[in-house]
Amino acid sequence: MSHALHAAQIETLNSAHSLPLLARWSVAFAVTVTKWDTRRRSRKHLIRLNDHLLADIGLDRLKARTEASKPFWED
Repeated sequence: MSHALHAAQIETLNSAHSLPLLARWSVAFAVTVTKWDTRRRSRKHLIRLNDHLLADIGLDRLKARTEASKPFWED
């Protein structure tokens, strides 16, 4: 289990305008890296789901492969 802050917690920190400039940049960087990591892990797991589970989330195998093939930085 990761001890990193959850993306929502980091977003909350990022919205605190009283932070010094370097701290805001650091938090913004952390938010970006966290989003990228979440996408990477989600796509990695998506491709491993069986057809029944894909149907439960409204995807077919082709759509799952298409989503999983996207680079982590692409939304």
